[in-house]
Amino acid sequence: MTISTLTFQTNALAQMEALETALTQTQTELSTGSKLPNAAADPDAMGQVNQLNLQLSASQQYVTNGNTVTANLQLEQSALTNATNVLQSARSLAIEGNDSAMSVQDRQDIATQLQQLEQSLLGSANSTDSAGNYLFAGTASSTQPFVQNGSSVSYLGDSQVNQVQISAGQSVSAGDAGDSVFMNIPAGNGTFTTAAGAGNTGSGTIDTGSVVNPAAWVPDTYTITFTSPTQYQVTDSAGNVVVPPTTYTAGNAISFNGIEVTVSGAPATGDSFTVAPAGQASVFSTINSLITTLNSSTLNNAQISTQIGGAIQQIDNALNNFDGVQASVGGRLNSITTAASGAQTTQTQLQGTISTLSDTDYAAATTQLSTEELALQAAQESYASIAKLSLFNYVT
Repeated sequence: MTISTLTFQTNALAQMEALETALTQTQTELSTGSKLPNAAADPDAMGQVNQLNLQLSASQQYVTNGNTVTANLQLEQSALTNATNVLQSARSLAIEGNDSAMSVQDRQDIATQLQQLEQSLLGSANSTDSAGNYLFAGTASSTQPFVQNGSSVSYLGDSQVNQVQISAGQSVSAGDAGDSVFMNIPAGNGTFTTAAGAGNTGSGTIDTGSVVNPAAWVPDTYTITFTSPTQYQVTDSAGNVVVPPTTYTAGNAISFNGIEVTVSGAPATGDSFTVAPAGQASVFSTINSLITTLNSSTLNNAQISTQIGGAIQQIDNALNNFDGVQASVGGRLNSITTAASGAQTTQTQLQGTISTLSDTDYAAATTQLSTEELALQAAQESYASIAKLSLFNYVT
């Protein structure tokens, strides 16, 4: 086969150009530390690296999200701890005030202390983060959630909570809406509430009661009426007799429709007590009711005792609610910690894969550079030697 001078020159020059290009690329790898200076260097590898970088960026964002939520949840925990301490102090004052030997002035002094505690509780409920956002306002974080108007406290936040993604398949609530923490607390024992009649004149009191057979409970407002100091009957809201006239024994349970309540003391003829379905009450209304009771100069000791007993029950309900919220916060913090640990492992793996695909192997690249330099030098010398042959000098 005949090879023309032009063909030889073209092939030789193309070979040297390819060697020079490879040599330049290897030198670039060594100087930059990257095997992928551009997509053309290795399109498949570059595509993989781009995809891995997207996964890495997402994982890093999850960690950032988790750190932000952690800061807010820790602030919430602190606010709830303060609120718990306030309620425990209020409970102690309620027990102190439930003493028949106390004077009206003594109870009013306790009411004054409770008013101060209420302001502390309101401050905890209106806690903010470092940016001034309200922790318990739900998604309406720029709106002060709790506003006091006289003795009433209103909630102006919303019931929604932002969900923040902390891993590819997991999100957590960034906080808790104030209505679920401070406002919508089950009243009484959670099933029903008890109260003494406003016109009672005897010394009878009623406890908060209990449910012994939930299936038999029929929600309604029931009235326990004492037809004499030693006899009572129970009627429903329509006046139907639920428990016929029965002999009263102080401290013995009164049972009907799956529930039990206990009346103690000495009720007078005409005294009454009510049992009504439990609704919800705010922690602020509970404190206010307690303040009103302690400030009263007209209630008798039995009425005061019954109302304070109900307030203590309601405070316990609020404390239980706070405990539940704090447990939820703790669970979310643990989830964030676990997710962050998993993200760290994922990021390490991703970075290792990206490094394998894109980082220069200096030992291999140095060897390759030396090989390419020798190959280029040999090609150049070979071309020069052959070009001097007479065939190239005289044959066209």
